[in-house]
Order: sequence, then C-alpha cells, then structure tokens
Amino acid sequence: MFDWLPIHESWFEALSSLEAATPKEIWTQAVGLANYRLDLASVVQLDARLRKTSPEILEDAAARKLRLAVLASSTTAHLLPSLRVAALRRGCLLGLYSNGYGQYRQELLDPNSELHRFSPNVVLVALDARHVLGLCEGGDAEAAAKAAVEQMSEIWRIARDAFGCQVIQQAIAPVFPPLMGGNEFKLQESPAWRISLLNGMLRLRADEMGIDVFALEDAMLRHGGASCWHDGRLWQRAKQEIRPSAAPLYADLVMRLVAARRGWSSKCLVLDLDNTLWGGVVGEQGLNGITLGQNSPEGEAFVEFQAYLAALARRGVILTVCSKNDEAMALLPFERHPEMRLKRSDIAAFVANWSDKPHNIREIAKAINIGLDAMVFVDDNPFERGVVRRELPMVAVPELPDDPVFFADCIANAGYFESVSVTAEDRQRSELYSANARREELRATATNLQDYLKSLNMRLAVQPFGENDASRIVQLINKTNQFNLTTKRCTDAEIAELMRSERAIALQFRLCDRFGDNGIIAIIIAEEDDESQEHVYSISTWLMSCRVLGRQVENACMNALAEATRRKGVKSLRGIYIESERNQMVKDLYARLGFTPFSVDLDKRSEWLLELSEFQPFATTISMTQE
Repeated sequence: MFDWLPIHESWFEALSSLEAATPKEIWTQAVGLANYRLDLASVVQLDARLRKTSPEILEDAAARKLRLAVLASSTTAHLLPSLRVAALRRGCLLGLYSNGYGQYRQELLDPNSELHRFSPNVVLVALDARHVLGLCEGGDAEAAAKAAVEQMSEIWRIARDAFGCQVIQQAIAPVFPPLMGGNEFKLQESPAWRISLLNGMLRLRADEMGIDVFALEDAMLRHGGASCWHDGRLWQRAKQEIRPSAAPLYADLVMRLVAARRGWSSKCLVLDLDNTLWGGVVGEQGLNGITLGQNSPEGEAFVEFQAYLAALARRGVILTVCSKNDEAMALLPFERHPEMRLKRSDIAAFVANWSDKPHNIREIAKAINIGLDAMVFVDDNPFERGVVRRELPMVAVPELPDDPVFFADCIANAGYFESVSVTAEDRQRSELYSANARREELRATATNLQDYLKSLNMRLAVQPFGENDASRIVQLINKTNQFNLTTKRCTDAEIAELMRSERAIALQFRLCDRFGDNGIIAIIIAEEDDESQEHVYSISTWLMSCRVLGRQVENACMNALAEATRRKGVKSLRGIYIESERNQMVKDLYARLGFTPFSVDLDKRSEWLLELSEFQPFATTISMTQE
C-alpha cells in the first residue's frame, strides 16, 4: 500500500519526537510524517497523536481547513482516522462528521440536526451495496436501477442546496458473488448485475448534475480485488463494508477528489532522462546505444512509459525535463531516435546541464510560472530523489520502482494528477506553457519593459460567461490560488445561476499575443450589494492566471469592469480581499487600482471602495475587444 511513497526507517521514533515539538512544529512535522508509506497502525497512531494537540493550535497552524460529512448507511467510524491523515498528507486540517447508523436521510432532511449545525464543505455519500440493492427491488433490473439513481440524486440535490458544497457519491461496491459467471447480465434478478447496471447509470446522472463520483469498484479491481476491500465476516459482525486494512487507501482516494475540486492536484511532471525515459546514458553510449524500442523488453517498457506521458500531456499535464547532461546530447533522442514517443514540442521547459536538480527545478518553475507545490519530480536515481525531497519538500517525488514496466503504474497509483473534468484548454496546456517559456526568453533579451510589452501584440477579449466555457470557468475559479482576491470556490450549478442573474456582472477574459492564445486567463464576478442603499456592486471574485502576470492585464481587466458596471448604472464598486495561505501577492491590488480602504477586520479581510465617477481608465499596451 502506498508504494509510491518513501519508507521512513525510524518513523515511530519521529512520531514520538512530536511530544517535544513546539505547537508550530507539530503540524509541520505531522504533515511530513503523513507523506511516508504508512499501514493502518501507523495511520491510527499518527491521527491519535495529532488529536491530542489543542484544536486551536491546529487551526492556527493549518493553511487548509475543511469540514467533511460522511453520509452512510453502514458503519464508517473506522474510516475517520484514515480520512484525517489523508487530508493531513495534503496539508489540510479535516473536521469530520458521520451520521448515526442508517440515519443519513433523516439527518439530511432535518434542518436542526447535528449535520446541519456542522455545515460541511464536502459531503461524501457512501451507501453500502446491500442497502442500495434494497432500493433496486423490482422485476425489471433497468427500471429498478433507474429508480434507485433517482433516489440518490435527490440526496445530492438536498445536500447541495443545504450546504452549497462539493458532493461526492461513492460508487456501489461489487460485493455480491455472481450467479452465472461471465454472463451475469442475462439474469435480471442477479444482485451483481443490478449493482453493475446501477453504477453505470449513476455515473451518467452524476455527470449531468455536477456530482463527483468516487470510483470504488474500479479501485477495488485495480488494488487487490474485492477480498482486499470487503470482508463478509466484518459486515455480519459490525456492518463494516470497507475492511479496516483498506481504510488508508480508501481515504486517500476520497481526498484526491476533494483536492482535485479545489485545485490542489499537481500540474507538472519534471522528468529525468537517462534510465527514466530510456535505458542507458545517452552521453556515454550515444544515440544508438540507449535502450528504447522493439529491440528488447526493457526498450518496449520505456516506449510504453513515454506513450503514457504523452497521453498525460494531451489531457493537460505539463511535461518538463530536468537532466544532468550535455544539452545537445540530451536533445538527440527527441530529435533523431525513431522510437521516441515524446518529441521536443511536448516539453514545456527543457533543462539539461550540470547544475544540481533542486536549482534547476526552481528555474523550471520560474520559467513556466507555476508553484513548486504543483510539480512532481520523476527520477530513477534514489540519490537525486532524496536530494529533491530534502531541498524542495513541497515537490512530490514518487519512489520509482526499479523496473520501467511499472513506472506508469507508479505515477497513476499515486493520483498526483487527479481531475474531475477535462476542458479544451486542458488539452492545450502544454502548448500554453511552452509559449510562456518563449515569452520569458524574449523578456530576458529585452532592455525596456514597455517595449517588450508592446512587442507581444496583446489582445484581450472580454465577454460574459457562456455555457460553452462554464466548465473551464468553474475549473479556473476552483484552482487559482495566488492571484485570487477572495479564493471563493463555486460549483457548476452556482455558475449557471449566476449567468441567469440580472443582479450580477460575470466577465471572462481571454488573452492572445504573438506567441498564441493564452485561453481564459481571468474571471471577475461583481454582484449587487444587498446591504447598501446606493447602487453598489461588490466584487465577490477576481482571479487571474499567474502565467500572465506582469503584463498590465489586471489594469486592462479593471478598465473592462468599470465600463461594464457603468453601463448598468452602477455608481460604486466594493472590492473585497480575504487573505489566504498563498494570495498575499494581491494584498495591495485594490490600492494600486485607485480604491480607498474603508474596512479592515481581524480575520485578514479588507474592503475597498471606488467611485466610478472618479475612475480614469489605465493606459496599457493591450488592445481590448468586447464579444
């Protein structure tokens, strides 16, 4: 379990040392301990140690905080320590609530229940197979499954309406033995077939409603089979559908969906070359000496790994190279080897030199303008992995297996790139970041910033939110953390409602320049202020992609917002800034844009006011178009 994580030879001694740690050190060290390979006993002990710490201390130390409610029809208390540690692995302090046995529907429907007082950010609906089979009673399997899905979708709707939160539906576990073997679908009354049919329908309905599905049945198939996840004896004795030994992996899979919805998933793979993308050392053995392709089983394994990486790139993962190598030799296989599945054009940033890898990874992050915590470093060399873990603890470093046959499985099983949707811009991400690297190269040669900006020939297209872009808008809102004034998150349903509102202005901005289309790079949402007697709109969301920083885009966006609000007869704009772990870079944005501060409280929140009659548009090098 968790074989992509490193082993800590003295993990229990390190856990014991938390007793002497300062309050601030406890959280930091606990997060570090959670990122080693743990079994159930280790998870339970780490959770127990952390729960001894004052909740106030943890609240103060943790930058990420969430409340998750588990709505279940079976016993789930044994899953809670693993859920807390899975969140801890991601630097998140997780508050948990689980309903009384079998009471999930009653607690959801009662506005005075403990569940409603808890007010979760995330709801996990975890219904056991026997309970769901009871919802699927009837002669016709398809009609019965459809009716059960409708009952579950009503639970999703109630939860989302009540809490405005992410809802995760656990797929139904395939715990029933077959009655006909491989032809189960021919037997309408087969429990195994009804659960399989229901899971297919459930996915379609969840996708329609913007509900995230935890693919439990796929996980059971991929990680050991049903017997590793479900023990009939524990079901009969304690009504535990998920056996305790599977709880750590179960919890990690749940938290991957939570992380993906909040933009915490990784974005970039940093790849070594020699013995990682091919066998051998190209600088010593030459182009024809490396192992790659049909000449050997090992060579075929490297080809398959490259094909997997290319597929990741097509769905939006950024590929970069960090190699200790002569650059000309490192590029040779990309340019001339007939079996290479990756080409130079697939690589957003290519760094091959003799500097240490932590330094080069920092340079790559700077070149493509992403955070180090969004990067995954893949290297066959244990020494290099150890150095990067020590120097850059925020970078994920999988414990790559010795055999290249298992490289792709290692990265896939780790779940670094978990996603809940794929947009057209995701598919173009590698190209977008490659273009960004070329912009940085041009900037480095420019002697005058204004001339550099003019040379980019930037065009900013402004338009209201549209249905075709809704998925990308939701994704951008939920992933952007640094240039984000409030870090307010949203659901697909909330964006759809916003587009219908007459009391809101919702603008998206797309930037093009001489290097290509940057895609949707900024979102602004301003809503009518109910608390004010004047015609004031409050900016509830303003975010921008960090890859366009330093190009006067925020000034151009402000010009467009002022024009759009003036057209609606708005007199004043109220700007809101709520400080988070990572958005201090925009702390003074409203001051720079001419707003006047009028409210500051102790929760790191400030409010600013701009009289539109006094606003003068900023001069920029960006041409604007309204669509």
